[in-house]
Amino acid sequence: MLSLPTQDDLANEVNVGCATSPLRLESKHQHTSRCSLRVDSERSERSTTGPDDSPYMQEPRRKDVASEVPRYLTKMDKFVIRGGNPLVGTVRVSGAKNAALPAMAAAILTEEPVILEAIPDVRDIQTERKLLESMGAEVELGYGRAHHRTSICCRNLSSPEAKYELVKTMRASTLVLGPLLARMGVARVSLPGGCAIGARPIDLHIKGLEKMGAQITQEHGYLEAKTDRLRGAHIVFEKITVTGTEDLLMAATLADGETVMENCAREPEVADLASLLNKMGARIEGAGTSTIRVKGVEKLGGAKHRIIPDRIEAGTFVVAGAITGGDLIVAGCEPTHMSGLLSKLQESGVKIRTSEDSVRVQADGNLVGADVVTEEHPGFPTDMQAQYMALATQAEGTSIVTENIFENRFMHAQELVRMGANIKIEGRRAIVRGKTQLSAAAVLASDLRASASLVLAALVADGETIIDRVYHIDRGYERIEEKLRGVGAQMKRIGEMLPKKSGQLTGATA
Repeated sequence: MLSLPTQDDLANEVNVGCATSPLRLESKHQHTSRCSLRVDSERSERSTTGPDDSPYMQEPRRKDVASEVPRYLTKMDKFVIRGGNPLVGTVRVSGAKNAALPAMAAAILTEEPVILEAIPDVRDIQTERKLLESMGAEVELGYGRAHHRTSICCRNLSSPEAKYELVKTMRASTLVLGPLLARMGVARVSLPGGCAIGARPIDLHIKGLEKMGAQITQEHGYLEAKTDRLRGAHIVFEKITVTGTEDLLMAATLADGETVMENCAREPEVADLASLLNKMGARIEGAGTSTIRVKGVEKLGGAKHRIIPDRIEAGTFVVAGAITGGDLIVAGCEPTHMSGLLSKLQESGVKIRTSEDSVRVQADGNLVGADVVTEEHPGFPTDMQAQYMALATQAEGTSIVTENIFENRFMHAQELVRMGANIKIEGRRAIVRGKTQLSAAAVLASDLRASASLVLAALVADGETIIDRVYHIDRGYERIEEKLRGVGAQMKRIGEMLPKKSGQLTGATA
């Protein structure tokens, strides 16, 4: 049973205990002193929207601290969305989940506190927090004005293990492999879980770490790795890999000698990680290009770092403005990180205006079809493929969407077809013929970005669409229903249709 915090608990600082795993391995850098972490915990109030005439669209007023309990604690939640409203106004982007996860893992590399700002309040971050705590780290999450600030101290890492129970829902679990090996000389990491969008092999992580001197075996679903100390090496990635680049980049910071990595991922999240590591004392050059050079150091220190804006969340909102024929300003983003998407939207007839930290999207409903091919950055991102497919259903003509990064990433197409879309799948290509009138239906989210595409389709569908398994979207979007409601969407989150029995907390699990 979940224990709710009191008002006094929420007004005070958070002090998170250090749970430890049954696996206790001696570190070559074992220390016993405690960290001193502080996070401002002033509370902030949230406003709610007014009632609507639909029983689904009405939201009860919350008068107690239950409203502070993260909604992503339950897997039973659904979204109910009534389509037809253009999105007008300003929506603000959160920090990038895909930059925050490796940044949190980077804290393993030092005994000193690492303070991260603009951390999104999403499910994957909570999973990473639990993972670090299970290793013996101290992790503090703030409230109020410090709500998106996280302090991490990994001075007393007593258990260098990433358990399956903790990481089975998160692909980024392998990001702790390199830091654990570099700092402690030993690691036991469960093979990753996450979205059902095909295999993401970690053989490139393993080959790179073995070149750096690690001994790695696989047993019972776990990677067992050890080394006296990693050595600098020349690594050429056979295939561009974002998490592989990040994992080996972190490992190389404490390696003996220089590491040169070629054919690296050029995503903004890689450059953001390198920026944090350099603040911690690393010597990294070339991050954001295809060749990265790292001169290993003996020790890294603490640092304070602000996570970059989430370019995928920003892109999702831009498409939301376009598909609804709205006039939407997406604020707090980095338009230069979205060039592949924005150019394609302009080709589709969307009016785009950018400033230093915002994108304004204007659409009059006259969208035209355009072909898309997913590529590594700076090309069209695979994480925007599903959202673009939803847009293509509302464009005149035929759009061919080609997925080159992951296999099996068209699972959202069948749900869009249930809503009236005309989509045909041919291997790695999806042929979308528009414009079609979408109608409300009960649909099922299969992964994080597929969830977002169904939300976008529901915003223009006739009637009230019910989206199940929204825990997928909670992995990467922070309170998306509140943000979209703030710019005109008719969208609510609902829990179980029937109330819990007496004595049980509705919608929450232990």
